[in-house]
Amino acid sequence: MKKSCLSEYFSGVVAKRLTAVEANPKKSNQHEFQGVKLLRSLLGDERIDEMPTRFLYISADDDKSLHEDGFLTWYNCRENKPRSPEYHLYYSTTSVSGAMQEGDLLIIARKADGALFVIVAQGDSTVENQLLWLFGIAEIERQFIKRDYEGEQEDIPLNFASKIILDELGVEVEEPDENLLNGLLARFGSKFPKTAEFSAYARQFIDASSLDGADAVLMAWMEKEEALFRILEHHIVAERLRQGFGEDVDAFIGFSLSVQNRRKSRVGHALENHLEQVFSDHLITCSRGKMTENRAKPDFVFPDIARYHDADFPAIRLTMLGVKSTCKDRWR
Repeated sequence: MKKSCLSEYFSGVVAKRLTAVEANPKKSNQHEFQGVKLLRSLLGDERIDEMPTRFLYISADDDKSLHEDGFLTWYNCRENKPRSPEYHLYYSTTSVSGAMQEGDLLIIARKADGALFVIVAQGDSTVENQLLWLFGIAEIERQFIKRDYEGEQEDIPLNFASKIILDELGVEVEEPDENLLNGLLARFGSKFPKTAEFSAYARQFIDASSLDGADAVLMAWMEKEEALFRILEHHIVAERLRQGFGEDVDAFIGFSLSVQNRRKSRVGHALENHLEQVFSDHLITCSRGKMTENRAKPDFVFPDIARYHDADFPAIRLTMLGVKSTCKDRWR
């Protein structure tokens, strides 16, 4: 399977830290980003009125993330005047613009099909670091910087982690492969199998053992399972959408939420499944998801849960492992 690259989804981005004038209505009510040279190289020199734009405020707390459709207007405020051009980018009022703060990360991204994204993330946050890593931006300042992805030297291969972040942005990373789909349907039919069974199926595609290098093989297993899951999910969801929901709005919302929740929970289970295989390959004994005090169930207990509950077993020889696919800011 051909490895996906960022250029398949974005042609380029500009990024900066928001200033008070850009983000704080008490400092300025112009709703504008000043158009410097780099922004002109992304948008061009021609006036564009009310470009449909997707606005996103990405937060580590899912309940505080926002998305709303709005528009951008790109214009030269010195048009038809005998002076150097001065471009501005006007943004419409949205829930996202209302949440922007001075010092937040601003990314204006042009998709490969020409559509625009305005992405805002809280400054000095984990999600900011994730976005900077995804788009290949080393440092961020109060002046725009630009990255292009259409040249081979600038393109960025996408891996398992990249696709999780793109999913948070609402960008679908498609993995079209009829041969793989046929194999999935022959094995599981048009339904999702148990996560342990699916993880074991994904490992069959990787001709390597964790004994050859656990880190690299673990990531290869995760990436393969992610690709296979997207193929099967696309088929199952498309089938359900073709059936339609009539006028049952609640059924449609419930189905949409189930798709989102399955994506999030499945990744965590997959990581646990593959780690359990790593431990087995290395003859490391452990207990997974067994109950300790107050009905708590840590992901892994070493050497096992029986020794954990044995009061005579030395506590210093007990270890717990929490397995997480995403780090939250609150863990700082």
